[in-house]
Amino acid sequence: MKNNVIIVLLVVLTGVLFGAGLLSSVGNAVQAALMPLAGKTDAVAAKQNDIGRKLDVLNARLAALERRPSYNSPAGAGGQQPPSEDLNKVYMIPVGNSPVVGKKNAVVTIVEFADLQCPFCARFHPPVKETLKVYPDQVNLVIKNFPLSFHPNARPAAKVALAANEQGKYIEMVELLLANSANVSEDKLKEYVKQLGLNEQKLMDDLKNKDAQYEAQIKADMDLGAQVDVRGTPTFYMNGQKTMARDFNGFKARIDAILAGK
Repeated sequence: MKNNVIIVLLVVLTGVLFGAGLLSSVGNAVQAALMPLAGKTDAVAAKQNDIGRKLDVLNARLAALERRPSYNSPAGAGGQQPPSEDLNKVYMIPVGNSPVVGKKNAVVTIVEFADLQCPFCARFHPPVKETLKVYPDQVNLVIKNFPLSFHPNARPAAKVALAANEQGKYIEMVELLLANSANVSEDKLKEYVKQLGLNEQKLMDDLKNKDAQYEAQIKADMDLGAQVDVRGTPTFYMNGQKTMARDFNGFKARIDAILAGK
Protein backbone atom coordinates (compact mmCIF):
# COMPACT_ATOMS: atom_id res chain seq x y z
CA MET A 1 0.00 0.00 0.00
CA LYS A 2 2.80 2.39 0.93
CA ASN A 3 4.66 1.54 -2.25
CA ASN A 4 1.57 2.29 -4.32
CA VAL A 5 1.26 5.73 -2.73
CA ILE A 6 4.88 6.46 -3.47
CA ILE A 7 4.42 5.40 -7.09
CA VAL A 8 1.37 7.63 -7.45
CA LEU A 9 3.24 10.59 -5.95
CA LEU A 10 6.14 10.02 -8.33
CA VAL A 11 3.79 9.92 -11.31
CA VAL A 12 2.08 13.13 -10.22
CA LEU A 13 5.42 14.86 -9.60
CA THR A 14 6.68 13.75 -13.01
CA GLY A 15 3.54 15.08 -14.64
CA VAL A 16 3.88 18.40 -12.87
CA LEU A 17 7.52 18.73 -13.93
CA PHE A 18 6.67 17.73 -17.52
CA GLY A 19 3.80 20.22 -17.61
CA ALA A 20 6.00 23.01 -16.33
CA GLY A 21 8.60 22.23 -18.97
CA LEU A 22 5.94 22.14 -21.66
CA LEU A 23 4.53 25.48 -20.55
CA SER A 24 7.99 26.97 -20.55
CA SER A 25 8.61 25.70 -24.09
CA VAL A 26 5.28 27.02 -25.29
CA GLY A 27 6.00 30.38 -23.68
CA ASN A 28 9.38 30.56 -25.36
CA ALA A 29 7.84 29.63 -28.70
CA VAL A 30 5.14 32.26 -28.34
CA GLN A 31 7.72 34.88 -27.39
CA ALA A 32 9.85 33.96 -30.40
CA ALA A 33 6.82 34.17 -32.68
CA LEU A 34 5.87 37.57 -31.33
CA MET A 35 9.33 39.10 -31.76
CA PRO A 36 8.94 39.84 -35.53
CA LEU A 37 5.48 41.24 -34.82
CA ALA A 38 6.95 43.55 -32.23
CA GLY A 39 9.55 44.68 -34.76
CA LYS A 40 6.84 45.36 -37.31
CA THR A 41 4.85 47.25 -34.71
CA ASP A 42 7.87 49.43 -34.00
CA ALA A 43 8.33 50.05 -37.73
CA VAL A 44 4.68 50.98 -38.14
CA ALA A 45 4.92 53.33 -35.20
CA ALA A 46 8.03 54.94 -36.70
CA LYS A 47 6.25 55.43 -40.04
CA GLN A 48 3.25 56.91 -38.26
CA ASN A 49 5.53 59.36 -36.50
CA ASP A 50 7.19 60.26 -39.81
CA ILE A 51 3.80 60.79 -41.47
CA GLY A 52 2.75 62.90 -38.53
CA ARG A 53 5.82 65.13 -38.91
CA LYS A 54 5.16 65.53 -42.65
CA LEU A 55 1.54 66.42 -41.97
CA ASP A 56 2.69 69.02 -39.49
CA VAL A 57 4.99 70.55 -42.14
CA LEU A 58 2.20 70.46 -44.73
CA ASN A 59 -0.26 72.09 -42.35
CA ALA A 60 2.27 74.79 -41.58
CA ARG A 61 2.77 75.50 -45.28
CA LEU A 62 -0.96 75.61 -45.90
CA ALA A 63 -1.37 78.00 -43.01
CA ALA A 64 1.37 80.20 -44.47
CA LEU A 65 -0.33 80.18 -47.85
CA GLU A 66 -3.61 81.18 -46.26
CA ARG A 67 -1.89 84.14 -44.63
CA ARG A 68 -0.40 85.33 -47.95
CA PRO A 69 -2.22 88.13 -49.80
CA SER A 70 -4.50 86.73 -52.47
CA TYR A 71 -6.02 88.47 -55.44
CA ASN A 72 -8.92 86.06 -55.25
CA SER A 73 -9.78 87.01 -51.70
CA PRO A 74 -11.29 90.40 -50.76
CA ALA A 75 -9.34 90.27 -47.53
CA GLY A 76 -6.05 89.63 -49.29
CA ALA A 77 -3.85 92.49 -50.47
CA GLY A 78 -6.40 95.02 -49.30
CA GLY A 79 -9.10 93.57 -51.51
CA GLN A 80 -7.00 93.90 -54.68
CA GLN A 81 -8.15 92.06 -57.77
CA PRO A 82 -5.99 91.17 -60.78
CA PRO A 83 -6.18 93.95 -63.33
CA SER A 84 -8.80 93.22 -65.97
CA GLU A 85 -7.87 92.71 -69.60
CA ASP A 86 -8.54 95.68 -71.89
CA LEU A 87 -8.95 93.98 -75.25
CA ASN A 88 -9.50 97.34 -76.94
CA LYS A 89 -6.09 98.64 -75.95
CA VAL A 90 -3.59 98.86 -78.79
CA TYR A 91 0.01 98.16 -77.79
CA MET A 92 3.11 99.24 -79.66
CA ILE A 93 4.89 95.98 -80.47
CA PRO A 94 7.86 96.61 -82.77
CA VAL A 95 9.08 93.73 -84.91
CA GLY A 96 12.67 94.52 -84.05
CA ASN A 97 15.03 91.68 -84.90
CA SER A 98 12.32 89.02 -84.76
CA PRO A 99 11.85 86.86 -87.86
CA VAL A 100 8.67 87.56 -89.82
CA VAL A 101 6.76 84.53 -91.08
CA GLY A 102 4.85 85.50 -94.21
CA LYS A 103 4.81 88.73 -96.19
CA LYS A 104 6.39 91.63 -94.35
CA ASN A 105 3.84 94.11 -95.68
CA ALA A 106 0.77 92.05 -94.69
CA VAL A 107 -2.24 94.02 -93.46
CA VAL A 108 -2.59 91.92 -90.30
CA THR A 109 0.32 90.99 -88.04
CA ILE A 110 -0.14 88.32 -85.44
CA VAL A 111 2.40 88.64 -82.64
CA GLU A 112 2.77 85.62 -80.41
CA PHE A 113 4.72 85.60 -77.18
CA ALA A 114 5.74 81.96 -76.95
CA ASP A 115 7.66 79.47 -74.87
CA LEU A 116 8.80 76.63 -77.12
CA GLN A 117 8.53 74.13 -74.27
CA CYS A 118 5.02 75.25 -73.40
CA PRO A 119 2.42 72.55 -74.19
CA PHE A 120 -0.23 75.21 -74.79
CA CYS A 121 1.98 76.92 -77.37
CA ALA A 122 2.26 73.57 -79.13
CA ARG A 123 -1.48 73.00 -78.84
CA PHE A 124 -2.47 76.37 -80.30
CA HIS A 125 0.11 76.54 -83.08
CA PRO A 126 -1.89 74.53 -85.66
CA PRO A 127 -4.70 77.16 -85.78
CA VAL A 128 -2.07 79.86 -86.35
CA LYS A 129 -0.49 77.79 -89.10
CA GLU A 130 -3.88 77.28 -90.73
CA THR A 131 -4.58 81.00 -90.53
CA LEU A 132 -1.34 81.82 -92.36
CA LYS A 133 -2.23 79.26 -95.01
CA VAL A 134 -5.73 80.67 -95.57
CA TYR A 135 -4.52 84.31 -95.56
CA PRO A 136 -1.09 84.09 -97.25
CA ASP A 137 -1.13 87.69 -98.48
CA GLN A 138 -3.02 89.42 -95.68
CA VAL A 139 -1.52 87.92 -92.52
CA ASN A 140 1.98 87.40 -91.17
CA LEU A 141 3.34 86.09 -87.87
CA VAL A 142 5.99 87.41 -85.51
CA ILE A 143 7.08 85.21 -82.61
CA LYS A 144 8.55 86.85 -79.53
CA ASN A 145 10.43 84.60 -77.13
CA PHE A 146 9.04 84.42 -73.62
CA PRO A 147 10.72 81.39 -72.00
CA LEU A 148 9.21 80.57 -68.62
CA SER A 149 11.53 79.92 -65.71
CA PHE A 150 10.15 76.44 -65.02
CA HIS A 151 10.81 75.28 -68.61
CA PRO A 152 14.60 74.68 -68.67
CA ASN A 153 14.71 73.87 -72.39
CA ALA A 154 12.72 76.90 -73.54
CA ARG A 155 15.61 79.35 -73.69
CA PRO A 156 18.07 76.97 -75.43
CA ALA A 157 15.29 76.04 -77.86
CA ALA A 158 14.68 79.71 -78.68
CA LYS A 159 18.38 80.04 -79.50
CA VAL A 160 18.26 76.96 -81.74
CA ALA A 161 15.34 78.49 -83.64
CA LEU A 162 17.24 81.76 -84.05
CA ALA A 163 20.28 79.85 -85.30
CA ALA A 164 18.08 78.00 -87.78
CA ASN A 165 16.83 81.39 -88.96
CA GLU A 166 20.40 82.11 -90.10
CA GLN A 167 19.76 79.41 -92.71
CA GLY A 168 16.21 80.44 -93.55
CA LYS A 169 14.47 77.70 -91.55
CA TYR A 170 13.08 79.59 -88.56
CA ILE A 171 9.42 78.59 -88.49
CA GLU A 172 10.29 75.04 -89.57
CA MET A 173 12.61 74.70 -86.57
CA VAL A 174 10.03 76.30 -84.27
CA GLU A 175 7.46 73.73 -85.33
CA LEU A 176 9.89 70.84 -84.77
CA LEU A 177 10.74 72.15 -81.31
CA LEU A 178 7.08 72.60 -80.39
CA ALA A 179 6.32 69.07 -81.57
CA ASN A 180 9.19 67.65 -79.49
CA SER A 181 8.70 69.60 -76.25
CA ALA A 182 11.79 71.71 -77.01
CA ASN A 183 14.09 68.71 -76.82
CA VAL A 184 17.51 70.14 -77.69
CA SER A 185 19.64 67.10 -76.93
CA GLU A 186 22.55 66.41 -79.27
CA ASP A 187 20.76 63.52 -80.95
CA LYS A 188 17.61 65.58 -81.49
CA LEU A 189 19.56 68.50 -82.93
CA LYS A 190 21.15 66.16 -85.45
CA GLU A 191 17.70 64.84 -86.29
CA TYR A 192 16.35 68.37 -86.81
CA VAL A 193 19.34 69.29 -88.97
CA LYS A 194 18.75 66.26 -91.16
CA GLN A 195 15.01 66.87 -91.46
CA LEU A 196 15.44 70.50 -92.43
CA GLY A 197 18.52 70.05 -94.59
CA LEU A 198 20.60 72.44 -92.48
CA ASN A 199 24.35 72.79 -92.30
CA GLU A 200 25.04 71.22 -88.91
CA GLN A 201 28.45 72.80 -88.45
CA LYS A 202 27.10 76.29 -89.18
CA LEU A 203 24.20 75.76 -86.78
CA MET A 204 26.55 74.70 -83.99
CA ASP A 205 28.98 77.55 -84.75
CA ASP A 206 26.16 80.10 -84.68
CA LEU A 207 24.86 78.73 -81.38
CA LYS A 208 28.33 79.18 -79.91
CA ASN A 209 29.49 82.42 -81.53
CA LYS A 210 26.17 84.28 -81.44
CA ASP A 211 25.00 83.17 -78.01
CA ALA A 212 25.31 86.69 -76.55
CA GLN A 213 23.36 88.11 -79.49
CA TYR A 214 20.58 85.54 -79.09
CA GLU A 215 20.52 86.08 -75.33
CA ALA A 216 20.12 89.83 -75.84
CA GLN A 217 17.27 89.27 -78.28
CA ILE A 218 15.45 86.95 -75.88
CA LYS A 219 15.88 89.48 -73.07
CA ALA A 220 14.51 92.25 -75.30
CA ASP A 221 11.49 90.07 -76.13
CA MET A 222 10.84 89.36 -72.47
CA ASP A 223 11.18 93.03 -71.51
CA LEU A 224 8.71 93.89 -74.27
CA GLY A 225 6.35 91.20 -73.00
CA ALA A 226 6.35 92.80 -69.57
CA GLN A 227 5.52 96.17 -71.13
CA VAL A 228 2.55 94.82 -73.09
CA ASP A 229 1.02 92.86 -70.22
CA VAL A 230 1.99 89.33 -71.18
CA ARG A 231 0.80 87.08 -68.35
CA GLY A 232 1.54 83.66 -69.78
CA THR A 233 2.17 81.74 -72.95
CA PRO A 234 0.97 81.81 -75.57
CA THR A 235 -0.26 85.40 -75.69
CA PHE A 236 -1.51 86.64 -79.06
CA TYR A 237 -1.91 90.14 -80.45
CA MET A 238 -3.44 91.20 -83.77
CA ASN A 239 -2.20 94.56 -84.96
CA GLY A 240 -1.30 95.38 -81.38
CA GLN A 241 -4.57 94.32 -79.77
CA LYS A 242 -4.55 91.36 -77.43
CA THR A 243 -6.90 88.59 -78.55
CA MET A 244 -8.36 85.65 -76.71
CA ALA A 245 -8.79 83.73 -79.99
CA ARG A 246 -7.27 80.26 -79.80
CA ASP A 247 -8.80 78.46 -82.77
CA PHE A 248 -9.00 79.14 -86.50
CA ASN A 249 -12.55 80.49 -86.37
CA GLY A 250 -11.59 82.93 -83.65
CA PHE A 251 -8.58 84.17 -85.62
CA LYS A 252 -10.64 84.34 -88.81
CA ALA A 253 -13.40 86.42 -87.24
CA ARG A 254 -10.92 89.03 -85.97
CA ILE A 255 -8.95 89.09 -89.24
CA ASP A 256 -12.09 89.52 -91.34
CA ALA A 257 -13.16 92.39 -89.10
CA ILE A 258 -9.76 94.11 -89.54
CA LEU A 259 -9.81 93.57 -93.30
CA ALA A 260 -13.33 95.04 -93.41
CA GLY A 261 -12.10 98.11 -91.56
CA LYS A 262 -14.06 97.42 -88.40
